[in-house]
Amino acid sequence: MQKKRILIIGGVAAGMKTASRLRRLDSTSEIVVVERSQRFSYGACALPYFVEGLFDDLDEVRQTPTGVTRDEAFFERVKGIEVLSGCEAVEIDRQQQRVLVRCHESQNTEYLLYDKLVLATGCQPIMPAIPGMELSGVLALKTMEDAEKIDQFAINAEHAVIVGAGLIGLEMAEALVARGLSVTLLELQEQVLGGVVDTEFASLAARELSKHGVNLCLNEGLVRLEGEAGRVCRAVTKSGGYSADLVIMAIGVRPETELAAAAGLQIGETGGILGDQQMRTSDPLIFAAGDCVEVVQMQTGEQLHLPLGSTANRQGRVLADQLGGATDLFPGVLGTLIVKLFDQSLARTGLSVNAAQAAGYDPESILISGPDRVHSYPGVKPVVIRLIVDRNSRQLLGAQMAGPGEISGRINVIVSLLSLKGTIDDLARLDLAYAPPFATAMDPLHQAANALRNKLDELASSYTPFEFQQRRQESQPMLLLDVRSPVEAELVRIPGATLIPLGQLRERLKELPIDLEIVPFCKLSLRGYEAARILLAAGFKKVRYLEGGVVAWPYELESGTRQEEA
Repeated sequence: MQKKRILIIGGVAAGMKTASRLRRLDSTSEIVVVERSQRFSYGACALPYFVEGLFDDLDEVRQTPTGVTRDEAFFERVKGIEVLSGCEAVEIDRQQQRVLVRCHESQNTEYLLYDKLVLATGCQPIMPAIPGMELSGVLALKTMEDAEKIDQFAINAEHAVIVGAGLIGLEMAEALVARGLSVTLLELQEQVLGGVVDTEFASLAARELSKHGVNLCLNEGLVRLEGEAGRVCRAVTKSGGYSADLVIMAIGVRPETELAAAAGLQIGETGGILGDQQMRTSDPLIFAAGDCVEVVQMQTGEQLHLPLGSTANRQGRVLADQLGGATDLFPGVLGTLIVKLFDQSLARTGLSVNAAQAAGYDPESILISGPDRVHSYPGVKPVVIRLIVDRNSRQLLGAQMAGPGEISGRINVIVSLLSLKGTIDDLARLDLAYAPPFATAMDPLHQAANALRNKLDELASSYTPFEFQQRRQESQPMLLLDVRSPVEAELVRIPGATLIPLGQLRERLKELPIDLEIVPFCKLSLRGYEAARILLAAGFKKVRYLEGGVVAWPYELESGTRQEEA
């Protein structure tokens, strides 16, 4: 009996995960991977850290944890998988169940038959059609070859311009600053990480970029690139120009679906291959996974193109199960992301307030800040957390987090609850691990959950920093009340605040206008909430505390001796 042949097009995350998992399930089928690059089965997400210089040997991104390179010989001997590297699939013949493959070195072509075909063709960086894109030194970061080129250019470069303030743009900004380059970051939208995080979190990221010397230019798009002797030397926008002997294009990627589209497979609204939870395409013999496919947002059913190595690997495993006789489904994604930015990290999952409204929910949110572990333990750092829930069902809808403190484990707690459709009350009752080196007795997640429960139960009213700033810019009459100590206020403070320490508030209530809206705050706004309760109990009607306090305040801060105390 003839062996069944599984042909896989694409040999990075999804393709190699499919091949490796399938071999463990199926010891008899012939598994052949076609990959146009000579290097395959590598972790592309680690490439910015190679450019930064955190490790010297680029081949580490394609090695096993024990240091064995995942090359053709490795897959043949260890996995029993044939990899045809340096070969490109150029045409799918669905009627004959075959793929035309061209070898780059010899330019010879041949047809490879398949019983089942897997498309894991990935995505390509978007390179806009503007003057100067052909100049030397204009690069994107997607492959190992890209990383090598950027690494070499960075050796002699002085000025880098990064176009696009998404995940790759932010990671490359940190990498090139670490290499000693002067970095300008151009972003066409009015905030970094547009569509990924809310305004406050984008502002915290922007402040971190500026703190480390990145020249962040928002609402500014690239118009053209200029060069000398064939090499880029200047990036020009509508408002000016920037010296640039290295330009990184990071405005996004597009799914690589030309092969699938030419074969008549169904392509989705976002440009990715359309499939189902079994990773089947519109042809029952062809499957697809990874950055070339559309995914479903689990909470809304919306089709998305969200290329991530984690998603590609999970899809590859599900796909292999379908081919190998096991049963599993790919349910979709929550849009979980995390990025390191100098001394900060940012993470998000699920829906934002705006996305929740668009999906038909009635969202409510809270923004809190707190220490990531007991304050007396060395190394304590702050975290900022936003939770979003549906008012009626109290179901958790999403979260965003930022700060130098630990957030990766905390965002994954929210991912778990979102996947199980948990409520804000479920979060407040979780039996989370506690010890001073790791967390506070009431974890910041507990604090956020309880603060939001207070808000839902009408025990407190509050403003986010963005809401408060909007009202202040509209010249709404308000009194911003700082209830910290004078020493804290001298170190750093929000401009325009009146200082009355919490311990003095009860005896100084007569100093406050009864008819004016009062907005108390402190470092974290735990004392701000306490102050709000004191004011309400004393008969003040217009009281809203400032969510997140000074730690979460993303706008201008002052320091030094207060003028009225001088």
